Amino acid sequence: MKTLVFCGDQWHPARVPREGLGALEGTEFTFDWVADAGDWSPEQLAPYPLVILAKSNEVSETDHTPWMTEAIEAALADHVRRGNGLFAIHSGTAGYDQTPVLRALLGGVFADHPEQCPVTVTPHAGHPLCAGCEPFTLTDEHYFMALDDLQAEVFVTTRSVHGEQPGAWRRTEGSGRVVVLTPGHSLEIWLHPSFQALLRNGLRWCGKMR
Repeated sequence: MKTLVFCGDQWHPARVPREGLGALEGTEFTFDWVADAGDWSPEQLAPYPLVILAKSNEVSETDHTPWMTEAIEAALADHVRRGNGLFAIHSGTAGYDQTPVLRALLGGVFADHPEQCPVTVTPHAGHPLCAGCEPFTLTDEHYFMALDDLQAEVFVTTRSVHGEQPGAWRRTEGSGRVVVLTPGHSLEIWLHPSFQALLRNGLRWCGKMR
């Protein structure tokens, strides 16, 4: 499935999702990459039934100008409502608290995180998007989330010495599907077998694949 990936900001280099998604490249999914959103336009969404948002609200790793304009967030929301999928991972939830259309589409956004620390990622047993996943603990940015959509289906929980948070949820928007997955600061996390399973399962669900 043809998938567009937005990635790369000052705190989260594009190489992490590139390498993290590398194991899935050429199986069910092919990826096109936008690391610099300065010249990107919403008209370019059309060929992609799947979109991955792994970029905070910055044009690139070196240009920290916000890229999520009203036109872009409206286009993303319309794209999903028409039956396409959006998968927001880690920094793809950050810096968007003042973009109301995208925030509503995601169902919630990043609020804050403490210093990096051991974070335990616990998939909810029996949930279909947790197939092939086991709990694991790695050093991460423990994202504390403002979960706005109380009807969103949480299927992963994250815990650290700082408390417990929703680690992943899914929701629908019109005819489309949205998944949010909050761990993922380092490549070590992206390459963990359980995280890889969460990626694969989330992409398949967003893409309406079996």
